Amino acid sequence: MAPSLTRLNPETLPDPSDLGYSQISIAGPGRLAFVSGQVALSADGSGTPSSLDGQVAQVIDNLNHALAALSATPHDIAQMRIYMTDLDDGAMSVAMPPLTAFLQGARPSVTGIGVAALAMPELKIEVEMVVHLPEETSG
Repeated sequence: MAPSLTRLNPETLPDPSDLGYSQISIAGPGRLAFVSGQVALSADGSGTPSSLDGQVAQVIDNLNHALAALSATPHDIAQMRIYMTDLDDGAMSVAMPPLTAFLQGARPSVTGIGVAALAMPELKIEVEMVVHLPEETSG
């Protein structure tokens, strides 16, 4: 059974559909998984990419692994928060196209936050998710 997420963009709020997200996501019956912020660190301990596009690629790889561990897809993401250092139009033009592609048209509620620093000085981006999972059924 697929999770029940309803997306809303009320006429009284700006319509972010063209940007790939929704103003409101309503989760139906089920469970929520809170995925810690994923950064450009890999499970094998290889180095952190120095470029923003390299870090975005590693973050997306980590997000995909987290979704796989939950048996979920981007369409199950209720909310996503994106934290970036040096947040400006240039950084957004690098980070958002691959993140939008990662979402596969799902349009969860998304918040972008510019921060002074992340957990390690070389990190440029961190993404956390709230994922809606179906109710467990006894079988």
